[in-house]
Amino acid sequence: MSEYLSVARRMWHLLEPLHATLYFAPEARQVAADLGHDVASRWPSYFAWRTAPLGAAGPELVAATYYTFSPRMIARYLPQIWTVADPAKVLDARLLAMDRALTALIGGRLSAAQLAEAARLARQAAENAGTAARPLAAANRDLPWPDAPHLTLWQAATVLREHRGDGHLAALLTCGLDPCEALVSFAAIGAAPAADFVGRGWSAHEWSDARHRLAARGWIAPDGTATERARTEREAIERTTDRLAAGPWRALGHSRAERLAQLLNPVLGAVFEAGYLPRHSTLGIGTVKVAYP
Repeated sequence: MSEYLSVARRMWHLLEPLHATLYFAPEARQVAADLGHDVASRWPSYFAWRTAPLGAAGPELVAATYYTFSPRMIARYLPQIWTVADPAKVLDARLLAMDRALTALIGGRLSAAQLAEAARLARQAAENAGTAARPLAAANRDLPWPDAPHLTLWQAATVLREHRGDGHLAALLTCGLDPCEALVSFAAIGAAPAADFVGRGWSAHEWSDARHRLAARGWIAPDGTATERARTEREAIERTTDRLAAGPWRALGHSRAERLAQLLNPVLGAVFEAGYLPRHSTLGIGTVKVAYP
C-alpha cells in the first residue's frame, strides 16, 4: 500500500508542471488574448481554462470546487468570463494553446513512439481514476480524448492533477480547515511564502482572522510559525491526499508507472528550462515531506 502512496506523490511532481503549462506558457497567453481575454493578469484566462470543463459555471460552483480562492475574488471573473468566450470555445482554445506550447517544448526530446507510449500510459492511469465526489476530475474525464499523443498526454495529466486536487480538498475538510485556514497553515509550515497567496484574494483582515482561529486550536505559535501539532496535522493531510490519489497508479502497476515517469522526465526538464513557471509553487512541491514505511 505505502509503495503506491510514494508513487502517487512522485507522479504528482512530474505531472503537475505539465498540467500547469496551460496557465503560464506564452502560447497559451496569446491564444487567450485572441479569444478576447485581458492577459495583463493571468486570472481571467486561468478561470476560463480551468473552469470550462464544468460548463458555464457561476461563482458558487467555482468557489466550491477551487476551495482556497476567496469567493469575492472569483465573483470578479465569473460568470463574466463566459461573455468573452463560451466554454465550448474555451475548450477548443486550450487544446490549441497546448498544441502550440507542447510542440515547442517537447521538440525532439521524445521520439514519436515514446510520446505515443507516454500518452497511452497516462491515459490508462487517468481512465482508472475514480471520479466519485471529484467534480473537476470527472468534468475533465467527460471530455473527448484528443487524437494527438501530446494532447492526450496533457489531458490525462489534467485529469490526474484534478483527481488529486479533489482528494486534497476532502482531506482539508476532514481535518477541519476552512479555505483561508488551509492557506495560512500551509504558509506557516514553510511550504510557500504567505505573499505567494495574495493572488487567492483573501484580505489582510481575513488572513489575520484565520491565523487567530488556528492559534486558538494550537496550530500557530505566538511568533506566527507552525507548531508541532500543525506540522503533524499537515503531514497527515498529505498522507491522506496521497492515499486518495493512489488508485490510478495501483491500477497501472509499478512497472508501467515507472516507465511513464522515465518518459516524463525529459518533458519535465523542458518545462523547467522554459522558465515561465513561477519560481515558488503555491503547491509546496519539494517542500512538504512525508515519509512512508
